[in-house]
Amino acid sequence: MENAMQPEDTPELRKLYADFKAQHLNPLWTQLGDLMPRHPRPLAKAHVWKWADLHPLAQTSGELVPVGRGGERRAIGLANPGLGGEAYITPTLWCAIQYLGPKETAPEHRHSQNAFRFVVEGEGVWTVVNGDPVRMSRGDFLLTPGWNFHGHHNETDKPMAWIDGLDIPFSFQNDVGFFEFGSDRVTDYATPNYSRGERLWCHPGLRPLSGLQNTVSSPIGAYRWECTDAALTQQLLLEDEGHPATVEQGHAAVRYINPTTGGDVMPTIRAEFHRLRAGCETPMRRDVGSTVFQVFEGRGAVVMGGVTHKVEKGDIFVIPSWIPWSLQAETQFDLFRFSDAPIIERLNFNRTLIEDREQ
Repeated sequence: MENAMQPEDTPELRKLYADFKAQHLNPLWTQLGDLMPRHPRPLAKAHVWKWADLHPLAQTSGELVPVGRGGERRAIGLANPGLGGEAYITPTLWCAIQYLGPKETAPEHRHSQNAFRFVVEGEGVWTVVNGDPVRMSRGDFLLTPGWNFHGHHNETDKPMAWIDGLDIPFSFQNDVGFFEFGSDRVTDYATPNYSRGERLWCHPGLRPLSGLQNTVSSPIGAYRWECTDAALTQQLLLEDEGHPATVEQGHAAVRYINPTTGGDVMPTIRAEFHRLRAGCETPMRRDVGSTVFQVFEGRGAVVMGGVTHKVEKGDIFVIPSWIPWSLQAETQFDLFRFSDAPIIERLNFNRTLIEDREQ
């Protein structure tokens, strides 16, 4: 934003600016375009991380780096190339690949930051959240809301990797973070097929009378792939039968929700799953706020800022605020998505532009 009303450069003005600096002051009239641009101008860059590069590095880390008290987790943060080297995938979101070797245990701790895990491949690890052992399997979306004790244990002779998502950058910038060590070992080494939270809450259309109070985050520890897959399959079948179930043709999508409120699973993170038919392309859109995708299955492309990137199983890509983007499916294209939408919407900053239609 240009400002033609800047004062004439004089010795007196330069002294004024020097006095401002000495008193830790900045004049708005010299910074208006940076502080209040006409539209979002994110420092974060649209970027793609290839699973074929990430997974071998995680494997090497498993050979060289122990997991245990101190480092706590063998987690490798994805650093957005526009954010100065910090392990932030966006200004509000953190994403990492975590790797746990055979028979390894990651000790318990808890923190204010909200966290989730999504499994693109593998099984054999249980995460124990507040004493409730939760199985981690391919396609599962698992929650660790803020200030819940959690640890992980691998019961198999094979390693396992998954992605973590947290609101670490948002928490760090706003100075809201607390951290506390738990026991040195996971408190429950049981390996049930279904956690206590699932047994209580995961019955369609039914809510336990013992849980009538609303909770800030979802009480469900794991959203299972078989349920997600079935929901997406049925959406597309309804479309085939002449009962359009989605806004976009050939595009099924679901949002993971907190069953006590019907809202997002956690106060700072939204999670969704998308399935595109082969050959389907979504409209070009822009959104205020940032979003991250991981390809779960299939091949396709994402167009971000006019650049087309081919992506396949495991690849992770980030779309910063107000960057135009669309998806293109070569085969059936399954993608997990998470974003900072609950923050943006709660603060009333949300805005979307789809093919010249502003919402």
